[in-house]
Amino acid sequence: MKPREREIEMDLFKDILPAIQKTKKDLSNEPDFEKSYNAFVVNRALSYHVDSILHANEMNLRHGLDEKLQFQYYLNSIRSMKRKFQPWVKKEKNDILDAIKEYYQCSSAKALEAMRILSSDQVDHIITITKKGGVGNVERRRHGGGDAKRA
Repeated sequence: MKPREREIEMDLFKDILPAIQKTKKDLSNEPDFEKSYNAFVVNRALSYHVDSILHANEMNLRHGLDEKLQFQYYLNSIRSMKRKFQPWVKKEKNDILDAIKEYYQCSSAKALEAMRILSSDQVDHIITITKKGGVGNVERRRHGGGDAKRA
């Protein structure tokens, strides 16, 4: 029988990032390293920490480097320490923009242009037309509808 290769592939957030930030274990010689390493995600994750943001920017400038070279740079230049988890910034949801996109069936860029041109009365009209029912419907809650308990 042949010895089995490692069946569990490396995880970016459980293996590679902790190796860069804390354990300093060289994983670049593992068989599935290049498949698991995603330079964009690693750069983005490291850019949320004050002490590694300049290193992440340096790798963004040299995005054409091989994955192993980028990993080696991070492994040897970022100080080993436990870092607090930093949640990633997410785009804010704009309900008015979504209503305009649905009403005119257009892209976000076109809806932004339309939002600048439309008056507040027109925007209110579009919102009332595109409003959907459900738990988030404020007027329904005010009138007590939908909250009756079943016997």
